Amino acid sequence: MGKNRYKLSSSGIKSWAEDDRPREKMLSKSSKALSDAELLAIVIGSGTKDLSAVELSRLILSKVSNNLSELARLRIHDLMKFKGIGAAKAIKVNAVMELGRRRRMSEALRKNVIISSKDAFEVMQPLIGDLPHEEFWIITLARNKNIQKTISVSEGSVTGTVADPKKIFRLALEDNAAAIIICHNHPSGQIKPSNSDIQITNKCKESGISLDMPVLDHLIVTSHDYFSFSDNGLL
Repeated sequence: MGKNRYKLSSSGIKSWAEDDRPREKMLSKSSKALSDAELLAIVIGSGTKDLSAVELSRLILSKVSNNLSELARLRIHDLMKFKGIGAAKAIKVNAVMELGRRRRMSEALRKNVIISSKDAFEVMQPLIGDLPHEEFWIITLARNKNIQKTISVSEGSVTGTVADPKKIFRLALEDNAAAIIICHNHPSGQIKPSNSDIQITNKCKESGISLDMPVLDHLIVTSHDYFSFSDNGLL
C-alpha cells in the first residue's frame, strides 16, 4: 500500500499566483494595492481547511455589508462566531480596529478650535460613531471656541440613553466652559432626531441661556454621517 501524501487544497494560499498572496503583494507593491479582504487576511493570518484567509475575510466582510465601520462594531465574541476565527484572531482584528479608531481620534483632537458642525463631528465620530449602544457627551469650549474637553455624560442601550441637563451643566461648570456642544450617537445609523432628542435639546438650550453658557449645537453622530441641530435651524 502506498503512503498517503499531504496535498494542498486548491484554495490554499501557497497555490495562488504571487500577485494574489496578500503579504507578497504588500511587499512588492504597497498596502494601498490590497483590497479590504486582503488586508484583513494578513491580520487573521490563516483560513480554514475549506477557505483561504482571503476567502474567510471576504465572508466576514460580506456579513457586515463590506462596511469597515460595521466591522469595527463587532466584538470579540461576535468575530468568534465565524468558523476559523478563534480568540487569538478575533483579538487581533479587534486590536487593529481600535488602533484605527485611536488614530482618527488623535488626528481629530489636533483641531483645537471648533468653527463648524463638521469640526465637532470629526472630534466626536471616533469616540462614539461606531459604538453599538448610545452614549451622550459634551464638548466644552473656551470663549475663543478652543476645545477644553470632551466629557462623557451617560451611557445607554442600543435604543437610547438618558441625558440629565443638570448633570450636563454641572460637568460644564466644573470645567469653567464658556459654551458647550452636546452630542450623542445613533447606533442604527439613522440621523433623524427623535422627539426625545428635540426635547433634551430645548431643555439644554434654556438652561444654557439662564447660565450664560450657550449650547452652540447638538450633534447626532453615526459611523459616517451626522445631524446638526444648529445647521438645520433647530437650535
